[in-house]
Amino acid sequence: MNLVLLYLGTLSSLPPDLFVAAVVGIVAALLIGMTVHEWAHNYVAHLMGDPNPRRLGRLTLNPLVHIYWPGFIMVLLIGFGVLGTAPISPYRMRNPRYGYLAAVAAGPVSNLGVAIVAALILNLLGGQREIFGAIGGFMGVTPLTYLGFALYFVITFNILLFIFNLLPFAPLDGWSIVYTLLPPREAEWWARNQQNSQFVFFALIFIGFAIPQFSPLGLIINPPMDFIMQLLL
Repeated sequence: MNLVLLYLGTLSSLPPDLFVAAVVGIVAALLIGMTVHEWAHNYVAHLMGDPNPRRLGRLTLNPLVHIYWPGFIMVLLIGFGVLGTAPISPYRMRNPRYGYLAAVAAGPVSNLGVAIVAALILNLLGGQREIFGAIGGFMGVTPLTYLGFALYFVITFNILLFIFNLLPFAPLDGWSIVYTLLPPREAEWWARNQQNSQFVFFALIFIGFAIPQFSPLGLIINPPMDFIMQLLL
């Protein structure tokens, strides 16, 4: 999630109107990625028999319902935080194991879906030409420039959310996915070490903040992210 700060720092040299377009794009990307991710968790959990998503009004694409404001503000200020929440539980589902697996996996998979749709729209509209033309001073800033920035960041952040949330560290979705796929004995060991997994995860984050030139999570995330970006764009 340090990508937020990286982009803002890189784009701060742009002309004011382009910088505003970039900031609008970043905020839109965060809201869209968070909303679709949490909605997907809740909707699939609802399909699996969990009554809480409907009871709590979470079966909506209204970002205000899903957003976790302290975490969202943290992302904007320091580049890391919890964007939203989904009150789902395997114990309320008809099939606790596979129902929970489907509901948890739905979040990151939905982010990949959003990135693919946004990339199709961006390519069809020629938005990349608008973005780089405006940055290079060859073209003026138009409504399509704003849309191009927004779509580009939607693609970037949704791919980031897809890969990041699949990392097998608690409390990320990837940890829960591994837990539900493991045989009983291995799953019990995995659960016993949940707190240790969290310690490792936060240690990796701390190293990335303490040593900006060396980000362990970046080494894991960047290669698949670059590969998917190249496929889509």
